[in-house]
Formats: sequence, structure tokens, C-alpha cells
Amino acid sequence: MDETDKPTQRNASFGKTMKAVFWSFFGVRKKRDYDHDAAHLNPLHLIVAALIGLVLFIGVLIALVKFAVSK
Repeated sequence: MDETDKPTQRNASFGKTMKAVFWSFFGVRKKRDYDHDAAHLNPLHLIVAALIGLVLFIGVLIALVKFAVSK
């Protein structure tokens, strides 16, 4: 097994994963950052962060609709 066959170490913190998910939801990511994230983010952290982001996003939308309808 040579150097190119070794799996990459996925050692990004959960905070960095949340930041990457936030910027992805916002839609502003550079390809360089995307490539770095793909190589370093923990897939389990990514799934949990995406679910948290999704729940927060839906909660904000529901709150905005309730506010708009109540007027």
C-alpha cells in the first residue's frame, strides 16, 4: 500500500462541521472549501449537523409564517 491508498484522517471538530453546514445551507461555498470539507469532515458529524440545521431552518420558517399570519 503506497501513500495514495491510505484513507484520509477525518478530524474536523463538530463546530467546524456546523459552520460548513451553515454555509452550505446559505449557498455560499468556494470549491476549494468544499474540497477541503469533503476530505476532512466526519460523515457522522455531517449528518447530525445537517439534521440540526434542518430543524432550525424549519423552526424559523414556521415562526415567520405564524408572525405573518397573526397580523
